[in-house]
Amino acid sequence: MGNCLNIQRRPPTAPTVIGGGVGQSNGTTSAATSSRAPLIHQEQHPIGSPIGNNRLNDFDRHRSSDTPPVSRKNTFGGDTPRTASKKAHHQGIGMEPQSVVLVALYPYDSRADGDLSFQKGDQMLLLDDSNADWWYVQHLRTGGSGYVPRNFVAKQQTVESEEWYAGRIPRNRAERLVLQNNLPRGTFLIREREADTREFALTIRDSDDQRGGSVKHYKIKRLDDDGGFFITTRRTFKTLQELVRYYSEVADGLCCQLTFPAPRIAPTRPELSHDTQQNWEIPRNQLQLKRKLGDGNFGEVWYGKWRGIVEVAIKTMKPGTMSSEAFLGEASIMKHCDHPNLVKLYAVCTKEEPFYIITEFMQNGSLLHYLRSDGQSLSLQALVDMCAQIANGMMYLEDRKLVHRDLAARNILVGEKISGVPVVKVADFGLARKLMEEDIYEARTGAKFPIKWTAPEAAVIGNFTVKSDVWSYGILLHEIITKGQVPYPGMHNREVIEQVERGYRMPCPRECAAPIYDLMLKCWDKVPDRRPTFEHLYHFFDDYFVSVQPNYVPPQVD
Repeated sequence: MGNCLNIQRRPPTAPTVIGGGVGQSNGTTSAATSSRAPLIHQEQHPIGSPIGNNRLNDFDRHRSSDTPPVSRKNTFGGDTPRTASKKAHHQGIGMEPQSVVLVALYPYDSRADGDLSFQKGDQMLLLDDSNADWWYVQHLRTGGSGYVPRNFVAKQQTVESEEWYAGRIPRNRAERLVLQNNLPRGTFLIREREADTREFALTIRDSDDQRGGSVKHYKIKRLDDDGGFFITTRRTFKTLQELVRYYSEVADGLCCQLTFPAPRIAPTRPELSHDTQQNWEIPRNQLQLKRKLGDGNFGEVWYGKWRGIVEVAIKTMKPGTMSSEAFLGEASIMKHCDHPNLVKLYAVCTKEEPFYIITEFMQNGSLLHYLRSDGQSLSLQALVDMCAQIANGMMYLEDRKLVHRDLAARNILVGEKISGVPVVKVADFGLARKLMEEDIYEARTGAKFPIKWTAPEAAVIGNFTVKSDVWSYGILLHEIITKGQVPYPGMHNREVIEQVERGYRMPCPRECAAPIYDLMLKCWDKVPDRRPTFEHLYHFFDDYFVSVQPNYVPPQVD
């Protein structure tokens, strides 16, 4: 992975040119094939086109659609339009003098009354933005009105609407996007830096090598008075658009000129529809169960469709597994979690048994099955990237003091590939606690309780914490590196408990790099508080191909 060149803030009068910095990224370039519609839209637009990438404003993620409107500043300055009454907007009256035009970043096919379908590039008039996830708009071409998902549109002529703007994404994902198949040298994007969201980073592909290539990252700093941006202080720009136009004409110290905005990937739809954001108990006759995907201890998993179009996964719970109240309580945890590396829960059916959980569909199934069937085709770069993605999702749960309790490869789901690296997401993070509390797992030494993944303090006295999740993550690392091997091979559950209590730890797997095994051992520290945080684990793998190099000095991480 590429390292981000650390350009220190200086007065714009000090003409300092960026030094050269090279980061290598050797991800494969094969694309996954599937009968599913591709998520990567190959339609391209010239640099500066007012079509942008997904980026959510820093709104309250759980604001009700009925929350009274208030004035608010958007990320790039200026008040966002609000209304005194949604009803007035729906009747086409009460608009504030300054109209805001939106542009569609991706196509969207509505499947519910009140939502609006559109194609990429369509323009819409913003009528109401009081709901953080669904905006009420009027389509300028058709005249129709309805709700649209916020992460599919952007305000026209803002940074967010630019084709090259990627929003806040991890550095490793940025590298995968610019390294996609058949893209030229100079393919680029601009993203928010994770370490400092007031700053940006420019990610550039510096190779035409279709088997992989190098990627370079340049920090884009703000001027002290927020009056512009610079990479090197000898040249400053009033806007990011101006910066992109300049470096599209000359390299001027960069590795190469900017040539082509990296193709974007459509985001996960935030809900099945605007209505299911609040009313997520849906009639089961809206679901069609198409294909059984597997069996679990507590029910079945099916591939299906909602209203005949939207692909979903449907998990059925065996009758008597838990009460509807307990089920809804735990499902609500999943419902209100929103992260690119957590499986999105859309809806439930609890009016009769078996209960249904409806989630986004991940086309390549469980990580355990994927490792065992396709693991040999995965490069070390892909394995490390998946470790970073999982830690990123768990970091989100850690920040909210949510405990998974059953973190394992079987509970990680695999989606499409980007530059040879599968997208992975943590699943079942809301249900494990209630299932265990109600003794639905058999006795702790029984076959159904995941002893081999469970920290000793959790297995012996039932003390589940974020730190016990970190222990499980260490076991998950072992599963990933060994391409799906069962942990503690040849040992029964009771023997595992006894041996781990005496200090036994699994040996280093073959072909496992020493830094990764050292991290596993830290995850398996007997003292929970000495185990690393998921934030540390995420940055370890996100920076892995930089930090393992000789003479590495930790940078200000992206």
